[in-house]
This record gives sequence, C-alpha cells and structure tokens, in this order.
Amino acid sequence: MTTLDENNFRTIVDELYDGLYFVDRRRKITFWNKAAEKITGFKAEEVIGSSCADNILTHVDEAGNNLCQGHCPLAATLEDLAPRATQVYLHHKLGHRVPVSVRISPLTDDAGEVIGAVELFTDISNHRANELRVKELEQLALIDKLTQLANRRYIESQLEKHLTEFQRTRLPFAIYFFDIDHFKQINDSYGHDAGDEVLRFLSKTLIDNARPFDLYGRWGGEEFIALIRNLDADNLLSFGERLRMLVQHSYLQWGNERLAVTISLGGTLAQSDDTLDSLVKRADRLLYTSKKNGRNRLTIG
Repeated sequence: MTTLDENNFRTIVDELYDGLYFVDRRRKITFWNKAAEKITGFKAEEVIGSSCADNILTHVDEAGNNLCQGHCPLAATLEDLAPRATQVYLHHKLGHRVPVSVRISPLTDDAGEVIGAVELFTDISNHRANELRVKELEQLALIDKLTQLANRRYIESQLEKHLTEFQRTRLPFAIYFFDIDHFKQINDSYGHDAGDEVLRFLSKTLIDNARPFDLYGRWGGEEFIALIRNLDADNLLSFGERLRMLVQHSYLQWGNERLAVTISLGGTLAQSDDTLDSLVKRADRLLYTSKKNGRNRLTIG
C-alpha cells in the first residue's frame, strides 16, 4: 500500500472545487487551497499565519452574528472534537458576502490529541439566489407550483423586458424552447403521479445547474423555456447541448425502475426586429425540427 507524499497531497487538495483550510490548536491558519482563494478572493499568502479569530473572513450567520469573534463553530470543534456542519456568510476580499456551506472536522495525532481542525466550505450562492427567486415569485403568484419554476406569465413579462433592453443595449440573449420527448407514454405507462415527479426532477436539474441570472420557466404541460442572458452565437450550441446532456443523464427512481427522459430543443438568439411572438415562434419551429429529426437533439437558428 502506497502513501501520499506532501506534494501529492497538495496537488489533490488544490484540485478540489471546495475551499479547504487547516488551523492549528490556536486557530492559526496553516493551509489554504486554491478553491479557498477563488471563493474568498484572498490568496494563501494573505491568510496563512494569521488566526481565523483575526476576523479576515468575518463569518456571520443568518442573524448577522459575527462568528469569528464569538460563536465560532470551528473553535467549538477544537474544544469538544465534534464535527459540525452549518451555513454562514463569509466576507469576500472585494467586499460582498458569499453564502457558503461549511463542514468542520477535528485533526488529531496518533495519540488522539487534538492538533487542529480542517474546514471545507462550498459556495452556495447560486442555490441561495434560486431560493430567493422562488420566494419572490411565490409572493407575486408568478411561479409554477408543481415545478417551482417561473410560470408562463412571468416568462412572457421577462421576454418583453429583455427585448426592450436589447433594442437599446444590443446585449445578446438567447431562448431555448424545449419539451420532454414521449411524455405521454410516461403518463400512460406509470400514471400521472409519475409524470408529475418527472416534471419535478427535470426542473430540479435545471435549477441546480442554473447561473443566478438564468431563468427557466414552465410554458405549459411538458413544455419549457429557458431565457439565457449574455449568450452569443459561439455559445448557443454548447449551452443547449449541455442542457440536453444534463437531462439525458438524470433519472428518477420509480419503484424498481429508473425513469429517464430526454428533451428536444430549439435555440435562438434575439434579433433586432423580434417581438415576443416572433422570438417564441422561431424557437418553437426549431424545436419541431428537432422532433422531426429524431428527438433528443438541439436545433439552433
């Protein structure tokens, strides 16, 4: 059995998507990985050697309590050796708050004596943005209750808004019109409850992989629209293909069976003379082409 040397260990932890840092018993930071730099904006050399009690990241909780100078979960783990998990807001070097999911574990030596702790933290800003969007849409009755996506009314209003902005700024945006292939067979074979669950898990796939400024909505039945900002012709195909692939590789466990579905899509960029009707109809025609050519595919134009 081989063991990891220090260089291999550093390579592995620097490849993590999650921020990770070590502290000694006095909460002095001894290691800070690349993801921690990316999430916080602080380089390793700016934090290593300082104490997390120095308030560099000024973690606060939902109530705004400063955790670094008071109710610090990392300090508590150093005292009782109990692992902890929580959500906090850290201070980014550029000044804004970043919501993160935090997991803390004690570090002990061969004799079982505590020598420090490790904290792993994940940027959950996209999830928080989606949660806030859902709450806002619920208050305005602009959400589809089954899927938790924007409803048709809201999608139409946002398309109108973006078309107006496009006429003025020429900042590109795209829409994808898509639906679930052979959805009627799901309902006929497994019942409408299964169909509803398929709609939910597809929508969750969209939500979990959305950027904060992407908007997904249920147009009706098994039809959906994605409104994607800052997308140009070079990325229209790759973004749509990623969306198609994510759905294709998702599945729902229904009893002893896995229910997997595919989607057919039509993708198009807004044009200078577009109206809401012309933009949606063009995407719908492209969707029909995908259906005609075999389904589970994207057609752009």
